[in-house]
Amino acid sequence: MTKLPRWLQGLENPVFARLYLAQTINLMGDALTWLGLALLAFELAGEQSGTILAGALTLRVTAFVLLSPIAGAIADRMDRKRLMVLNHLMRMGIVCLLPWVTQIWQIYAIVLALNIFYAIFTPTYTATIPLVTTEQQRPQAIALSSATSQLLGVLGPGIAGSIAAWVGTRQVFFLDSITFLLAAILMITLPGRMMVNAQSSTQTPSKIWQDMQTGLTCLWLDPWIRYALALQFIAAIAGAQILVNTVGYVQSTLQLGKTEYGWAMAALGMGATLASIGLGHFRTKYHPISLITLGTLLLVLALLPAHEVLLGGLLLLWGIAGIGQTLVNVTTQTVIADRVAVEVQGRVYGAHFALSHLWWAFAYPVAGWMGSSLASYFFYSSLFGLGLFVMVCAIFRPHQLMQLKRGLWHEHDHDHSDPSHHHHAYSATQHTHLHFHPAP
Repeated sequence: MTKLPRWLQGLENPVFARLYLAQTINLMGDALTWLGLALLAFELAGEQSGTILAGALTLRVTAFVLLSPIAGAIADRMDRKRLMVLNHLMRMGIVCLLPWVTQIWQIYAIVLALNIFYAIFTPTYTATIPLVTTEQQRPQAIALSSATSQLLGVLGPGIAGSIAAWVGTRQVFFLDSITFLLAAILMITLPGRMMVNAQSSTQTPSKIWQDMQTGLTCLWLDPWIRYALALQFIAAIAGAQILVNTVGYVQSTLQLGKTEYGWAMAALGMGATLASIGLGHFRTKYHPISLITLGTLLLVLALLPAHEVLLGGLLLLWGIAGIGQTLVNVTTQTVIADRVAVEVQGRVYGAHFALSHLWWAFAYPVAGWMGSSLASYFFYSSLFGLGLFVMVCAIFRPHQLMQLKRGLWHEHDHDHSDPSHHHHAYSATQHTHLHFHPAP
């Protein structure tokens, strides 16, 4: 049998292959949802549709920040397969309401409901990849999932636009609902239950709160993950500049059109996709701290000369920025998988998803203010990012981080009988706590 390329080797695992296919269909559904929402907003509000979409994006990020830690806690105590199937079915039902929308407030209500379930699904799915893959398959599986997300981020709106032109604005939501149904059916066919703690007790508000604290505590106590989070903040500052201000730069400064703006954003997505494909190879040669550091530097430096180039140069710079974004974000996900035991990963991924989106919630307004107040906003954003980068490196000393032992954070029953060889992090409960076990 022909051996798959390295970046596709995660698909040799049939359980991950089915999970991945369900997620790919789910991503296509999301593309249909957001394109349909944009068309619906324009149908209802005309030139004010941008304000509606900005409000919808704000609701989306707010749901992610507030609910993802709760979702991570639930994912560690429930059958993840059942949770993901229920999530798809709920979103299918909510999307079916969109064709009947006649008021702007209804758009906001439906967007909020959709993203409540999206905030639950994403960390659950991310934490399930390490659960169903081997240590050797895991990096390729995470990278492939990220590459597909990036690629559909580029191609999805175009495909969705073609479908909407064929079936109509409101009818596209019924087709959208079918994608969630198909994803749910694929999830149902996954073998067995997907629980990391079969002995878990009934969830209560106090238990969920303790589990949320466990996820956040693990993020902040681990020096590798803490460093990655700090660099993700810098990456969000730079990335928000690209997402918010590229359209104005291309159409106002360069005096080009919507097509060229699409090319610029496609360059960002293609850079991210190529980096995701190649990451499995580079991960075996370079330390993850080096990859995250390099990615942040590439992303920030790509902004520095952006105001001095024409479209061709901008496409090259945004491609480099996309590579940097993937090196930071995908490597961070892999570090969490490598440093956190399976029974805690749902909580940690949920907390990470919330914090990383909190960075973006801060970065978007900063990018908007710089774009409206400064002439060379890319240049000044790059200088700001470089200053933060130097500060973070001075505080965390990445060369020293690379010397730290590998190991795993585990959750154990509370026991002080032999504390000498563990790093402890106590949760609010008196029954469990976290240890860090160094690798042999």
